[in-house]
Amino acid sequence: MSEGREQLPGTMEPLREQLEAVLMVVDEPVTVAQLAEATGADHGAVAAELSALARDFDGLAGAPRRGFELRELAGGWRIYSRPAHADVVERFVMEGQTARLTQAALETLAVVAYLQPVTRSRVAGIRGVNSDSVMRTLVSRGLAAEAGTDPQTGAVLYETTGYLLQTLGLGSLQELPKLSAHLPGLSELGDLASTDEAFRASGL
Repeated sequence: MSEGREQLPGTMEPLREQLEAVLMVVDEPVTVAQLAEATGADHGAVAAELSALARDFDGLAGAPRRGFELRELAGGWRIYSRPAHADVVERFVMEGQTARLTQAALETLAVVAYLQPVTRSRVAGIRGVNSDSVMRTLVSRGLAAEAGTDPQTGAVLYETTGYLLQTLGLGSLQELPKLSAHLPGLSELGDLASTDEAFRASGL
């Protein structure tokens, strides 16, 4: 354990690894309570380890500073790339604009198109994998855009753009093809869309 980092009795190293594993896949800030429930640790131990992790990533506990940081925003914790490297990240993302969309990007775009407006966590739940970086790519390429926030959770909502319709040669979203014929394995999105629409209309 690096000098200057608090160590609580018990299982701090496994807890640290568990927290890092969860923080690497979340696409929205997560609370101490959520992390405590996921790891089975008490709130105090989780809060202390999160603070220690943040110091570790900042290079304040004997280890080199990392290219990412752990921030607490609006009561939740999440890993972000450091603002100091924003130009490198932007260049990496923008240079990929001329490349063809990956399978992951196509799947994410399909979910957004048929369920919009939709949160990143909803997309991730349907795809079964974190879609945070893929969504950022779609936004940077002008194919998706933020569409306000979910009134229940406060999470950012996403929708497709007019540029996507132009690219596909469509006049409106109503002209999108039926999923069953073009997206094998994702045919259930039609039912999910109806369910989501009914849920939002209910105000629950």
